[in-house]
Amino acid sequence: MNYKTIDLFAGIGGIRLGFEAYGCQTVFASEWDSHAQNMYEANFGERPFGDINAIAPNDIPDHDILLAGFPCQPFSIAGKGLGFSDTRGTLFFNIEAILEAKRPQAFLLENVKRLTTHDNGNTFAVILEKLTGLGYTVYHKVFNSLEFGVPQKRERIYIVGFKDQIHFQFPKPCGYYKPLSEILEKEEDVAQSYFLSEKLKNKRLQAIKHVPPSPSIWHENIGGNISALPYSCALRAGGSYNYLVVNGVRRLTGREMLRLQGFPDTFIINVPYSQLRKVAGNSVTVPVIRAIAGEMIEALQHKKNAHKMGTQLSLLEATCEY
Repeated sequence: MNYKTIDLFAGIGGIRLGFEAYGCQTVFASEWDSHAQNMYEANFGERPFGDINAIAPNDIPDHDILLAGFPCQPFSIAGKGLGFSDTRGTLFFNIEAILEAKRPQAFLLENVKRLTTHDNGNTFAVILEKLTGLGYTVYHKVFNSLEFGVPQKRERIYIVGFKDQIHFQFPKPCGYYKPLSEILEKEEDVAQSYFLSEKLKNKRLQAIKHVPPSPSIWHENIGGNISALPYSCALRAGGSYNYLVVNGVRRLTGREMLRLQGFPDTFIINVPYSQLRKVAGNSVTVPVIRAIAGEMIEALQHKKNAHKMGTQLSLLEATCEY
């Protein structure tokens, strides 16, 4: 069965890629950023709908799986005395409203790890309460992209839900990542504009406190400390141009940033470098999504009933007692 999906807060389509690997068909996409829309259209042949607030939930096409890498910024509402008891005014409310109106078989939501601790955990607790209140069986787990084959330390929370009481297991990480040598372009092929000035290079060399591995990506934290690692720290949409530096001498190219997120080299880049940094930093890691998608499709196809499996497990445990 080819499942129909909708791609909300779609970015440049990383979640879509993960599900299309299993034959899923995207019937609707939404993304407000024009540069992300440009890349999405170049790669998928369709331009996402703009502001999700401008379409009524009932007007969204019927679908089997809702996909959303929803932004975390709106959760500042939790600091206004409401906690997160009222989701109106946040982008999570759009997801909630669409789930209620369209009742898809399943959903996958992706967000930053700190969502689980925001407002002392109250925000995440209310999100789970809202999702289960709609009748969904919900699972969640934090994964690090490093464990799924890409050399990028990127921790994200993944929330999976099923309309039926379907038993679901998150994928097991592969436990390794590609060496940077398979991600980085040859220095001679990189334009001079990516290289740091001598002043900046010397400043970083003086700040490094150990012999760096080679190749490495040098990361500058908020305190100005420099670490050189055999992988990249998380790409950030708002990171400075020198936040991540290859071998201490140059910035990441656009193609390298997409490779760190697991996008294929065939993925078209048609936006300025300044915007590519933003959309790559806001994107998902495709191999993680693909692994989760595989398990979700497997669970839907086999319709494993969580309640029945729990009962069977209890009986099995009882027969194994001595």
